[in-house]
Amino acid sequence: TSTTTDGSYPALLPRPIESRDDAEPARPDPVAIPDSTLDARISQRREAAAAAAKRFQTAISIAESRVAVARGAPVGSEAWVAAQTALADLDAIRGETVQLVTDLEEEASARALAGSPAYPALNAAIDAIAHQALTQADRAKTLEGALAG
Repeated sequence: TSTTTDGSYPALLPRPIESRDDAEPARPDPVAIPDSTLDARISQRREAAAAAAKRFQTAISIAESRVAVARGAPVGSEAWVAAQTALADLDAIRGETVQLVTDLEEEASARALAGSPAYPALNAAIDAIAHQALTQADRAKTLEGALAG
């Protein structure tokens, strides 16, 4: 292709180099291959999270009643100590939930380091259990505030 029309003026048509496509070639996202061993670990962690959620529900009811009794009671009194013990029980259960999230995040990190694609079931479990841990923390913090105030 000539870059001039009649020899006196340059052509305004694009040169071959200007019409080439410099975009990265489209590559499909890698798809995670089903992994029954990983699925079993995810299922186990979800079951443990569900059990922790049930224990937390029981413990929160106990803590709410103990905090209600301890409001206005002096620090160190029997009612205050009972409320603090109930709050500590909540923290222990929440700690179990946080540990489950940590375990799953370590799985995801190991997969990423190995160059494996994201595993949707793993990411969904991390999100769900992390949300559970956050909700538990918020409820415990509310009770701690009620006892302090």
